Amino acid sequence: MLFYASIITASVFPTLAFYRCTAAENRPDDVAVEAGFEPLFDGKQLSEWNGDSTVFRVDNDSIVGGQLQEKIPHNFFLATTEEFSDFELQLDFRLMGSDTNAGVQLRSKRIPDHHEMIGYQADLGQNYWGALYDESRRNKILAAPSKAELAKVLKPADWNRYRILCEGRRIQLWINDFQTVDYVETDESIEQSGQIALQIHSGPPGEAHYRNIRIKRIPKP
Repeated sequence: MLFYASIITASVFPTLAFYRCTAAENRPDDVAVEAGFEPLFDGKQLSEWNGDSTVFRVDNDSIVGGQLQEKIPHNFFLATTEEFSDFELQLDFRLMGSDTNAGVQLRSKRIPDHHEMIGYQADLGQNYWGALYDESRRNKILAAPSKAELAKVLKPADWNRYRILCEGRRIQLWINDFQTVDYVETDESIEQSGQIALQIHSGPPGEAHYRNIRIKRIPKP
């Protein structure tokens, strides 16, 4: 079953709300919201997001995509109902399972009548940590970090933090304060606005956990 906000045609998917399914005392440590940032997820429900409710859920103040009991048949995305242009996005992530792959879509759009999204992706997973991938468009890695250097700060089985800065045609990525990407888009036909989305990639049983998701809008000059 899918849940979609009012901007998606109501006749296609029913609208649902998600609620926290664990006790408050099990929530992760609170993270102070820096000045200018606003939460995209309150740790309780997904009213500002749309996606497949059989795949994405709220658990322990985190958004969880995927499952550890069965294979993931294809890519799934949980997308914001709002679109963004220039912004700084911060969030914590953790992958569970063997060879789990996931990512954070930036300036992206849903492909009509399809499960895929098109747009930039801050990638997650073995051999892809911290890379910038172009999902369903050029279908290639646009920029990637030194694996050896990233390995010094990455905690593959634990919580890590992504910092994502999209300003003009420049996209910068950091994992645990280590910069993994500094990319400037040279193709002026590519739109620089769209939805933010959380992905769980097709593959073996696995879960992607996301929490403390917050955004700072950057006014255009």
